[in-house]
Amino acid sequence: MGVTCVCQMPVAEGKSVQQTVEILTRKLELLGAEKQGTFYVDCETYHTAASPMGNQGQQGKLMYVMHSSEAPLSCYALFENGPCLIADANFDVLMVKLKGFFQNSKANKIESRGTRYQYCDFLIKIGTVAMGPSARGISVEVDYCPCVIVNDCWNLMVEFMQSFMGSHAPGLPSVFSNKHESVYSPADTMVQYMELLNKIRKQQQGPVSGIR
Repeated sequence: MGVTCVCQMPVAEGKSVQQTVEILTRKLELLGAEKQGTFYVDCETYHTAASPMGNQGQQGKLMYVMHSSEAPLSCYALFENGPCLIADANFDVLMVKLKGFFQNSKANKIESRGTRYQYCDFLIKIGTVAMGPSARGISVEVDYCPCVIVNDCWNLMVEFMQSFMGSHAPGLPSVFSNKHESVYSPADTMVQYMELLNKIRKQQQGPVSGIR
């Protein structure tokens, strides 16, 4: 893994999520990108259980437990505005045992699934973001594999993303703000997915009642 950018692609006017995904993948294939299997990223939201002695009106701190097909033996736990813990897959079992402290709702689960593409030194993943059976949005992940320093490859990444995303190519992700000269890590990718999936979840908050 090199430097990775994760962003949202708006649904094309008059098109469905699936039709927009097909448009994107067709553009990649015309560039010469080749399919390299599939991928997924999922995210479940946990909140701290209410304390009997605490303020009942106080909102609990949120934690996001995430999995990625790129790291099938790992589990990521990300706190709101806090650190990212990387653990093994048994972390899910631990969360069940901690249900007195952290609680979740299966209705909160959101995931992105789609196809991986390879184009020269780029790995591209176009995913359909879904909550339950309903498609909610589109994720685009672009990984420039040979480089681990953001400053050394960001302009090249933007130019490549513009080749198939056009004017929807993203600006510099917020996770890069303090990483211009430091080494990029897989945890940075999961932070970007957490921010993207939360953004899409909130955009759909109206039609999907009861989901944060």
